[in-house]
Amino acid sequence: MTRHFIHLAYLGANFHGWQRQPHDTSVQQAIEEALAMYFRQEIPITGAGRTDAGVNASTMFAHCDLPEPLADDTAAVRALNSILGRDIAIYSITPTHPDAHARFDAVERTYRYFAHTVKDPFAGGLSWQASPQLDFEAMNEAGKILLETSDFTSFSKLHTDVKTNICRVTEARWFPLDTPGHWCFQISADRFLRNMVRAVVGTLVEVGRGKLTLDGFRAVIDRRDRCAAGTSMPASPLFLHSVRYPYPVGRHI
Repeated sequence: MTRHFIHLAYLGANFHGWQRQPHDTSVQQAIEEALAMYFRQEIPITGAGRTDAGVNASTMFAHCDLPEPLADDTAAVRALNSILGRDIAIYSITPTHPDAHARFDAVERTYRYFAHTVKDPFAGGLSWQASPQLDFEAMNEAGKILLETSDFTSFSKLHTDVKTNICRVTEARWFPLDTPGHWCFQISADRFLRNMVRAVVGTLVEVGRGKLTLDGFRAVIDRRDRCAAGTSMPASPLFLHSVRYPYPVGRHI
């Protein structure tokens, strides 16, 4: 068996998250079914993370073990893309070292959440309609507090199976996009909890609306209580933007 990394992207609206579900369609299931059809045998895959239902990925990596090295990786990618349809794109399938792990080897993940403060008929569901009065400067001041935080229990979905809610956030900021009135929140960390980014954004929006002070934002974190934080924002404007590894992976073909 030869280990390979798959570089891919997907639109999450028609899937119930990345991970296989007993009764619902997932991104993982769709890719595994396409691999089984192409290679004529079951090919399990392991993703770099587990995005929630409706969340997108402009960059995702997964690893799998193939029976043998690909004789023509370009042909394999094209065939898989034709099987998968329009919501999932495979960019490359490249061999890697036998112990490489898409999830455990990742040292940093970056998410982006998109918002717009002007009416935009082309934004669709991939950007959240925000109030023009939203104070992005105040939200960025609150975002700096996340870089000093280690316990993110207040922003984690309840009753998950994780052993710790400790994360190391290295970036959390809003910045304007080239299109006037369009904004992006970018957050990077070594790991993320379930629903964490959407809860963080929802709580930052409370700051931007003037309903929560910076001290109040710190108090939300210190309470370690999901009920203390803001609402969970819609999933469709959220994208897994990048995954960083200590070695080069993936390529476009």
